[in-house]
Amino acid sequence: MQIKTLDLEAYLGESHILKGISIHANKKEFVGIIGPNGSGKSTLLKCLYRSLKPSIGTIFLDDKDIRDFSIKESAKRMAVVSQHNNYNFDFNVADMVLMGRSPHKKFIEKDNAKDYEIMEESLEKVGMKSYAKRSFSTLSGGEKQRIILARALAQKAECLILDEPTNHLDIKYQLQFMSTVKELDITVISAIHDLNIAALYCDKIYAMKAGKIISYGTPKEVLTKELIKSLYEVDAKVIEDDETGNLNIIYRSHTLNLKDKK
Repeated sequence: MQIKTLDLEAYLGESHILKGISIHANKKEFVGIIGPNGSGKSTLLKCLYRSLKPSIGTIFLDDKDIRDFSIKESAKRMAVVSQHNNYNFDFNVADMVLMGRSPHKKFIEKDNAKDYEIMEESLEKVGMKSYAKRSFSTLSGGEKQRIILARALAQKAECLILDEPTNHLDIKYQLQFMSTVKELDITVISAIHDLNIAALYCDKIYAMKAGKIISYGTPKEVLTKELIKSLYEVDAKVIEDDETGNLNIIYRSHTLNLKDKK
């Protein structure tokens, strides 16, 4: 599935968060959104998965205006893994993943054998099949994030929207999570905090600052020391691995002299 935005503007109260955002994710393309805190990444994603309505602009799913889809229809096409996964009700892991089947169900329709099969397959893909009967509330932040990915996989959607999905994961599970997503071979749009993760998995990157796109292209085109300095106000060295061709970003430490700050 293709996703495009055209001149998106969004306000939160009196704050102008998105300022004319146009992006394009081709079918089966892994698109990263990078930028400092407050740049508008999460707001953009919320507009895509319809948690927030943009003030101006249009979102297209396969060249069709998203407003022409019902919420349930768009949920069949797009699955979401967000940063915050706190729930007031306690569910076991299997029931959490089965919620991903709800866009495919009629009102109060019961889960069937196929739904349970998909649930088990989804848990297996994220390495959490043995947790099916565990209470979701007892899991660590990283474990919860993997269950939320399993729930998204259970939707069998054509596109996956990720909002900084690996923040709560250690290095092993960051790589496992992103590799699992990459192997799905579907359209992915992800806000990514870690630039090395973005370089490793993204086909294309959009860099955001103060609600605007300031750069886009392949990781090698976007992730330069000049762009990183402009975006994050830090010095970095960008090295290309001779064996894999992957980029490695190395940050230079800054010693803060408190006396100078007084």
